[in-house]
Amino acid sequence: MGASLPPKEANLFKLIVKSYETKQYKKGLKAADAILKKFPNHGETLSMKGLTLNCMDRKPEAYELVRLGLKNDLKSHVCWHVYGLLYRSDREYREAIKCYRNALRIDPDNIEILRDLSLLQAQMRDLAGFVETRQQLLTLKPSHRMNWIGFAVSQHLNSNASKAIDILEAYEGTLEEDYPPDNERCEHGEMLLYKISLLEECGLLEKALLELHKKELKIVDKLSYKEVEASLLVKLNRLQEGEKLHRVLLSMNPDNYRYYEGLQKCVGLYSKNGQYSSDEVDQLDSLYKSLGQQYTWSSAVKRIPLDFLEDVKFRDAADNYIKPLLTKGVPSLFSDLSPLYDHPGKVCASYHLETSRSFHFMIPYITMINLSPFLQADILEKLLLDLEESVKTAGGYPGRSEKEPPSTLMWILFYLAQHYDRRGLYDVALAKINEALQHTPTVIDLYSVKSKILKHGGDFTAAAELADEARCMDLADRYVNSQCVKRMLQADQVLLAEKTAVLFTKDGEQHNNLHDMQCMWYELACGESYFRQGDLGRALKKFLAVEKHYADITEDQFDFHSYCLRKMTLRSYIEMLRFQDRLHAHDYFRKAAIGAIKCYIKLYDTPSKSSTEEEDELAKLPASQKKKLRQKQRKAEARAKKEAEVKSEEANVGGVSKSGKRQVKPVDPDPHGEKLLQTEDPLMEAGKYLKLLQKHSSDFLETHLLSFEVNLRKKKILLALQALKHLQRMDPGNPDAHRCLLRFFHEVASMPAPATDGEKLISGVLEAERLTFSQLHGKSLTEANTVFLEQHKDSLLHRAAVAEMIYCLERNKGDAIKLIEESPNNLVSSNGSVREWKLKDCVAVHKMLGTVFNDNDAATRWKLRCAEYFPYSTYFEGRNCSTHALNKDSKQTESENGSVEFLPSSALKNLAI
Repeated sequence: MGASLPPKEANLFKLIVKSYETKQYKKGLKAADAILKKFPNHGETLSMKGLTLNCMDRKPEAYELVRLGLKNDLKSHVCWHVYGLLYRSDREYREAIKCYRNALRIDPDNIEILRDLSLLQAQMRDLAGFVETRQQLLTLKPSHRMNWIGFAVSQHLNSNASKAIDILEAYEGTLEEDYPPDNERCEHGEMLLYKISLLEECGLLEKALLELHKKELKIVDKLSYKEVEASLLVKLNRLQEGEKLHRVLLSMNPDNYRYYEGLQKCVGLYSKNGQYSSDEVDQLDSLYKSLGQQYTWSSAVKRIPLDFLEDVKFRDAADNYIKPLLTKGVPSLFSDLSPLYDHPGKVCASYHLETSRSFHFMIPYITMINLSPFLQADILEKLLLDLEESVKTAGGYPGRSEKEPPSTLMWILFYLAQHYDRRGLYDVALAKINEALQHTPTVIDLYSVKSKILKHGGDFTAAAELADEARCMDLADRYVNSQCVKRMLQADQVLLAEKTAVLFTKDGEQHNNLHDMQCMWYELACGESYFRQGDLGRALKKFLAVEKHYADITEDQFDFHSYCLRKMTLRSYIEMLRFQDRLHAHDYFRKAAIGAIKCYIKLYDTPSKSSTEEEDELAKLPASQKKKLRQKQRKAEARAKKEAEVKSEEANVGGVSKSGKRQVKPVDPDPHGEKLLQTEDPLMEAGKYLKLLQKHSSDFLETHLLSFEVNLRKKKILLALQALKHLQRMDPGNPDAHRCLLRFFHEVASMPAPATDGEKLISGVLEAERLTFSQLHGKSLTEANTVFLEQHKDSLLHRAAVAEMIYCLERNKGDAIKLIEESPNNLVSSNGSVREWKLKDCVAVHKMLGTVFNDNDAATRWKLRCAEYFPYSTYFEGRNCSTHALNKDSKQTESENGSVEFLPSSALKNLAI
């Protein structure tokens, strides 16, 4: 570097490099200018000056100088390396790799460039290239430990674990007998555990166990040692040794569920699906009773038996588990026991409402229900009701002389409220929670649960109001604040939610801080709210912000490629890389991608009006309305301008750091997502996210539903057919899959006769593929629709799908609407749960009546009917909803979910039962 310069300038060049490495950018810039005064065309100096300016956020100048330096010295590996570093800083990894390869053509043995290249290859998952580069590094510098480990890891990632084992063994052969020294024992122990995991991955279990025992003294992490040993013993079917070791692990941590699972495997009492014979249940019961005597303070040893015990044994175990927690006052008890609600064996205690005094208060609220199926009450419910009655009458639990503290009754009522909420009995749940509030009105959790019950009942506005009341009771609790923000967003109170959310952010940069914290649940809820309100620009802005977070998470792994090899955290490193490979399968990304695709589909179906169209519509308005509209537009423009000025002032507050890097806060040029709506091809944008869903979330039905919708609109018939085949394979009885099937072949039937060879080929494929759908064998589309109705005549959503297809195929609106209106609502199903219809399904049907059928009268009739079934729903304006108490003349801003932007406190009082 700087070899072509005189000694003085060569030393200055070394100073530039040192200043860059120590982040003293001003000093480096000064040295570069000193060289360029004498040698203005020195390529390497120009490149290094550009790299320094890049670190000071002067990117245009940086690229100009680096390209000029490369032009002046095309055969300098330094110029190519710097150009690669510049691209790397902008995440242009493929271009950076090209630059590094050009640098290596000039200087093939440059270790620094090879190391940088290997990091990029690991980032881009160029595994073959990664292996080649790491091997070259090891050849050049075999005395360096990191080169051995890096080569082994590269082979492992390239699906060659056996080669990785050979490399690690060769590395161990180079070490002295007394290795490692005390300061490297942890790193060496991690390397040994990594090697044993490789042996296990290759199926060499005996060798792995032998190696583990052999290197016991050199492995510092004794807990990992025991866990690996226990896992290997179980896999080798050496169950007696495994049992002893698992008992040792339990003595170290008796609340680790994995240790109990391992112990069950060792004693031959483990089942993946949780199903056991009566003999196995007895053996498990005795096992956990003995463990319970040994670990009396353990919560897990008492909780796990509830998953497999039945009948009386279950009741006794649940009684012993629940009582201390109710006395102690554990708010999370219901969350702890909620998995039991999906267990069919727990629903087996039958009794009549009349025989339980605790049920008398329920009768006025459920007289409209056919009671005979409802008389199935689960064991937990009966247990809690008995406890409630005993505490109320005797002041203590049944069979005990000791009195319980007053709070015990409140926690029993708290649990029962959540229990009835889970079963859909919102009247009963509210009665219980109101009773708890009368007992102890200062417990925040009571308000939060009441808010949740109202949300489930459909009263989003009252739920938000109660959540805010809970928040005000403890302004320092971030969790309660977040719950309040969620409720506000569900009620479409976005501005209020944002003001509430930023209470826990830094002053002066609240909005940016929420984005910087990668608060994805907030952005998703915001996007969904904006989508419900029809604000596609803001909705897209929020959904794409979530997508950007995942891109950032992907980029964040870059620094770990060198760090993990240096610190020898190899098992965690491999686990992190595998997590990154399936990163886009995460729920948050899937929801954001689905939301973005729906926005683009809606934008395609109802494109935004051009300025000329808006002017034409404006010209048709009367002069008075035109004047009002213009005043409104001017006010909105002035408000937007003011907001932009405030944000610009905030952005310019930051100064310059000691290193010379400007502290400028970025200003969002499109805060409302208006530019996102100006895309020329919404379906092409939707296709980008659809590809990611198809790659990472192909086992979700909604992925293929969206694929069908996008490709049918694009007129890509074969791709739509592919999505349809996925739908039919995954769930042929799904109403949306049925709707897609009939829509597709109805669309195909309406296509013009094929003219070109390509069209004839597609037509032949479609005819052949139609025979593969069993629903259409020997039937017309109308007949297939009728058969589907017979199979699913009791389901509301299935009847709605059939009705929509009747209207689509036969244009018979009357019969279609009649089919929906005659849908039966079995209020009590066979499993005892109340209200078979779900609120969101009824809302979807109501929207369909208004949009697809364009029949306001039918929509009104449906709304009145659903208001009876969902009395707390603000969407259907049920008799018990909060908006029912509002003055009908007051102005409200109603959204799709029926929420309003304000709620007087008097309306909340009317929710008390």
